Amino acid sequence: MHAVVLSTAVPARAQPKPAAPAPKGDLLQRAQQLFDEQQYEESIQVLSAALVRPNNTKQQKVDIYRLLALNYITLGKKDEADAAVRGLLSIQPDYELPSSESPRFRDFFKAAKDKWIADGKPGLVTDTEPPPPPVTMQHTSPSQVDPGTEVTLVVKLDDPKSRIEKVQLFYRIGSKDKFVEVDADIDEGSARAKIPGKAVKPPFIEYYFLGYDKKGLAIVSRGDVGAPLRIAVPEPSKGWVLPVAIGGGIVGAAALIVGGIVLFGKSSSSSSKGQSTVSIGVTEPMHGGGIIRFH
Repeated sequence: MHAVVLSTAVPARAQPKPAAPAPKGDLLQRAQQLFDEQQYEESIQVLSAALVRPNNTKQQKVDIYRLLALNYITLGKKDEADAAVRGLLSIQPDYELPSSESPRFRDFFKAAKDKWIADGKPGLVTDTEPPPPPVTMQHTSPSQVDPGTEVTLVVKLDDPKSRIEKVQLFYRIGSKDKFVEVDADIDEGSARAKIPGKAVKPPFIEYYFLGYDKKGLAIVSRGDVGAPLRIAVPEPSKGWVLPVAIGGGIVGAAALIVGGIVLFGKSSSSSSKGQSTVSIGVTEPMHGGGIIRFH
């Protein structure tokens, strides 16, 4: 019996890392670009992420609400567009759309503003008015799941004034596909949604949650389109079979067991500078063939 030891370098697999949050200015630019490219739903997703981030300046909020309104008007979602205009007017009541904007947009803004004034300017932000209590989401992301596994995700809601009307889950495979949105089920202070098994593929999936108020505007998130949460999805474990010549014979992948011959292998690994070395022990069959199997 002959022993053969082979070494092969296998690159160490890096674990997926959470995406770094994008600056708010970058989100606004990205949302504007998506709007210009007529990708209105995607623009709204980016603007919703920008809207719920803390420490927005007054001007940033105005720009977010303005572009949200333009997206919703274009999509024919009048209630959401009206809510976005009111959100803008609540922080800048004298705002007027530039004359360079489409008459369609200017007419909608004017009608929405007239109605807001007639209703007594509800929501107008003043220095003496205390802000509403914050709404928060608590969620622990799974570190890893197997491919094809349905993933159930739960967020706990802290909503003192019951402001949340709807919660949505957004998910995608990897980091380049568009996010798919799913309505979550809300029950007794938590929201639950599932990522289907067909979407759980290596190397990872990305997702985030958004909570909306009764007007359809985002008021809280866990992760967002600019900084989604990630779950690692490892490649399925596979054995490797390589042909090897031993004593003049060549045995390939198909020759796992020849006659009554039982083959065995032993492996050990060590890592150095991002690589692993795998050593394989091979037993030679009686007729001169051999198999190397990597595990």
